[in-house]
This record gives sequence, C-alpha cells and structure tokens, in this order.
Amino acid sequence: MTSGEADHLEDLGRFIREQRATAKMSLRRLSEVAGISNPYLSQIERGLRRPSAEILQQIAKALRISAETIYVQAGFLEPSERTSVVVAIEADPHLSLEHKQALLQIYRSFTASSAEGQRGANSADVEPPR
Repeated sequence: MTSGEADHLEDLGRFIREQRATAKMSLRRLSEVAGISNPYLSQIERGLRRPSAEILQQIAKALRISAETIYVQAGFLEPSERTSVVVAIEADPHLSLEHKQALLQIYRSFTASSAEGQRGANSADVEPPR
C-alpha cells in the first residue's frame, strides 16, 4: 500500500468515526447495526483495512447517511457539485442527525424547485408555432 492509499484509508476511517460520534453510537453499537464485526470496524476506522462497497453500504445505512456520500469518501465515486454539498452537510461534526436531515431536505427542495424553474424557463424560450 502506498503512502497516498494509507492516507486515503485514514481519511475514510476518520470520516466514519466522526459520523459515528455525531450519531452518538459506540463502535460496538455501529458494528451490531451494520452487521460487521467490532474488530473489523475498528480496523476500518483506524485506516488499517479497505472495506468493500457492500460493507460501506452497510455502515452508511447504520449511520443513516447516503451510500453515495460514503462511496465518495472511499474514492469509489467522484464527487459531483451536488454531492459535495450533501457530503459537507453529512460530514459536519457540529450538526446533529436531526439538523443534517433538515438541511438535506431543504437543500433537495431548493434544487428540485430550481430544476423545475429551469425546465419552465427553457420551454418559455421556444416560440409557439404560428
């Protein structure tokens, strides 16, 4: 494993640990809810093991964050502009789970209404047939 890979695994582990702390879950409780062993989860959090996409999905579900968010952190997906906002909200250790959910709901409603507005504006640009 290269130094860059080790750093990336440490960053992923730190992200999972911060999300677990934000959710006020012990390591043991997260391992139970995610259905993975306590020692394995500990190794992931310390950056010693590279989890599979399936394991990451189980951890994301247990932490009530999107699998997409954790996949971006793991380097399985490239962050998109929209994802970076979601990642930032979900990664913020100062926000409670309830605050994160509220902010994400507001963000998604704004982006949905913005997309609808764009579709309406684009159709208004077309002249009606004569």
